[in-house]
Amino acid sequence: MPEVEAVLTVKRAAKFYGQKLVFKDISCRLEPGQIMLVAGPNGAGKSTLMRIMAGLSKPSAGDVSLGVEAEDIVYLGHSTFIYPGLSALANLKFWGTMYGLSPNRDELMGLLKRVGLERAAEEKAGAFSRGMAQRLNLARVYLVQPKLIFLDEPGTGLDPKSLATLRREIVAFRDNGTSVVWISHHVSEDTALADLVLAIGGKKVEYFGPADAFVPEVDVC
Repeated sequence: MPEVEAVLTVKRAAKFYGQKLVFKDISCRLEPGQIMLVAGPNGAGKSTLMRIMAGLSKPSAGDVSLGVEAEDIVYLGHSTFIYPGLSALANLKFWGTMYGLSPNRDELMGLLKRVGLERAAEEKAGAFSRGMAQRLNLARVYLVQPKLIFLDEPGTGLDPKSLATLRREIVAFRDNGTSVVWISHHVSEDTALADLVLAIGGKKVEYFGPADAFVPEVDVC
């Protein structure tokens, strides 16, 4: 059978900041409809690696190839990228125009209802809690319907209900054929939802392979 075309391929990637080595020889491959959990201690370079994977930063050595177009990629980092002076509805409408979309009010309200924010549709996003802001970010993902999503610790600061919603939706993305690269604080729990794990530590790959064969040491909080 022919090999499935990868949405993301990393070959021997390395990153230096000046003379300081962050990591080296990082290699991995992600296919359509897979979740890859990126694990490792604080300071291991997980966020730096994700930015390189997403094309937001260049590796010092090695190669990164994306098998999808830029408009089919969503990156959610530590910052929520919401516009605090705009309402939830206006944020979604603006994001839609950035992607060349023209969703109507009913469509946008449907997205907000899906993430439990329909009652806050006209409220300014700057007043939102961390959980509400992350749910608004999820609505943005639904709006764009990407083929590849990068999530950098999206569960940080979420209450248990919002965290459960996030996990459920990440799995739903995968089930709909979207690939997900996911950095999590809750490795022990989230490994069970992933297909692959890429664990980095000691400036190199410690494990890359099936999630069900990975044994996490401790969660990093």
